[in-house]
Amino acid sequence: MSVTYPSSELIVNPDGSIFHLHLLPEQLADKVILCGDPDRINLVASHFDSQECDVRSREFHSITGTYKGKRITALSTGIGCDNIDIVMNELDALKNIDLEQREDKTKHTAMEIVRIGTCGGLQPYTPVGTFIVSEYSIGFDGLLNYYDGRDRVCDLDFERAFTTHQQWDIRKGAPYVIQNSPEMADRIFDPTAGMVKGVTISCGGFFGPQGRRLRIPLSDPQQNEKIMSFEYEGKRITNFEMESSAIAGLSALLGHKAVTVCMVIANRVAKEANANYKNSIDTLIELVLDKI
Repeated sequence: MSVTYPSSELIVNPDGSIFHLHLLPEQLADKVILCGDPDRINLVASHFDSQECDVRSREFHSITGTYKGKRITALSTGIGCDNIDIVMNELDALKNIDLEQREDKTKHTAMEIVRIGTCGGLQPYTPVGTFIVSEYSIGFDGLLNYYDGRDRVCDLDFERAFTTHQQWDIRKGAPYVIQNSPEMADRIFDPTAGMVKGVTISCGGFFGPQGRRLRIPLSDPQQNEKIMSFEYEGKRITNFEMESSAIAGLSALLGHKAVTVCMVIANRVAKEANANYKNSIDTLIELVLDKI
């Protein structure tokens, strides 16, 4: 039985574009690169052989073009998993919902999605400049807990081991553990480029949730030390960022393949940071473009 989505749930602009992204269905490729920074989209698109469209709406900047014969959309998300909830649902709607009839299309279209971002390293072997491919993501954001099927796509044993180790305070909400697409992770992974695979934590903020203290004391001052010492079936937590869990989780629920790859711009163990990273991340962009 088909479902008709009311206008309050699926908002379409007068020009037929999806509400926040302002993209039309025909402007979205099946291969998508996500970046947090709207300005980074121009850097990605500078490698394209040709460009079809350039669309801006709030923090969402989209350019669709071709790279070595591959049609790719580069899209900025802004910061945080709350924005990813908008981006992933609207991208999927563009592919799998008839926006005029407000009904699911009969044929599902799966996208390949790679987030290219920056992160903080959490191990001695993830110094500044390291490229990390996320095999698993741990969501501190709680977003996936609002969706049915969450337990079906998450690694519940991994979750229990982590929350036990952390002595997790339930007032923070339940963390979830989601595997990124193994096929995409293997395709993007390139050890000759200094990449490592790891477990990424997506946080609901940059300061307190990542264990940074400025003027407000932390509820768990030992959080990061416990995170760094955690190990599950040989896997260790390698980095902090703010989007990968929602991308992987919603992709799994919606039938898409997704992986996150980040460049370390701060190492929390060594207490070192590099704010002048923009030239270095272009190397990572080229690597992903060649492999997506």
